[in-house]
Amino acid sequence: MRRDCAARLVPTGDPASLKKGSFVTLVQDFGGAYTVVSGGNMMRVDPFNADALGFEATDIRLEPKPDGTFGSDEVFDVLRTVYDPEIPVNVLDLGLIYACEVEQRDIRIQMTLTAPGCGMGPVLVDDIVTRLKRSDAVGEVDVELVFDPPWSRERMSEEAQLQLGLY
Repeated sequence: MRRDCAARLVPTGDPASLKKGSFVTLVQDFGGAYTVVSGGNMMRVDPFNADALGFEATDIRLEPKPDGTFGSDEVFDVLRTVYDPEIPVNVLDLGLIYACEVEQRDIRIQMTLTAPGCGMGPVLVDDIVTRLKRSDAVGEVDVELVFDPPWSRERMSEEAQLQLGLY
């Protein structure tokens, strides 16, 4: 580690910290966030701490159309950059997004988790909100966690199922 930085334990989502000089093993680098193992613990490092790991931060944000408007396609582009810290598949292809409504500048999303007790749920929600709100074109963002119907692997895209060896 190049400097101290905050992290989140996986899968609980509990706050943790990584100290300058500590040894980390990079497990996953997707969507600007990093999953590392240090001291026997799996942790997620946010994109704004990329420099602590020796990487350059990625600026991920919604890109509106030339006329300044956006729709679900632009929202989906951002959702494809948010990854589960344990599974190398984005939340859209993983089938976690149940609904996405765009009304003028506001976005409402209903999403689920692979398991109701997943402690990373709030972290994923925060990733989505933070990335969408980085664009001046976006107004309010509401992400609601729902568990009905329960998630199942059939919700995953064919590409995701192939990638994970489930198809």
